[in-house]
Amino acid sequence: MGKKRSSSLRPVKASKGDPQSEVSSNCYEGERLDHLLVQLTKSIESAKLSKGELPDKMWIKQQFAIGVNDVTRVLERMIQAEADCQSKKEHSNINLRRAPLVPLQAVLLAADCNPRRLTKHIPSLASSMQIPVIFVKDNKRGSLRLGELVMLKTAMAIGIKVKGSIINEAIDELLSSHSPETSLQTHD
Repeated sequence: MGKKRSSSLRPVKASKGDPQSEVSSNCYEGERLDHLLVQLTKSIESAKLSKGELPDKMWIKQQFAIGVNDVTRVLERMIQAEADCQSKKEHSNINLRRAPLVPLQAVLLAADCNPRRLTKHIPSLASSMQIPVIFVKDNKRGSLRLGELVMLKTAMAIGIKVKGSIINEAIDELLSSHSPETSLQTHD
């Protein structure tokens, strides 16, 4: 029998730019999380007043990308659209069946979800498009707290779409009031 390799038992060191290593310093938790969620809830409620006759669920779907799959899909389409624009320098109408691309302003991500690999790819996708990621941590209840924002039981990831609404203004204010190294993650 061969010798067992002990190298697989050694911990892997995170690189300096690794989003996973920065989660602990970029999390909103405690009073800071409460303040963030209250501010976002107020902006959502005030934006709902101007929605017209559109049902709540449809309006929320227009304002947010909800869930890991939806956020990933929007981020990947943003990357693909940017690559297409750079290579062709013009907009092509090849895929007419797809909904028009609405870019994301920021991504809210539950940092304490289990298993972690479900959301592991989102920070790197967001950083490639220079979209800030706001980590939410609340003693294994981060996804519950995010779900309350969009009237669902849980949501591990919420992407805020750029729509020029009161919600976007609240996020702009939040992003400009906090420095990147203390609360938000952005990569160049």
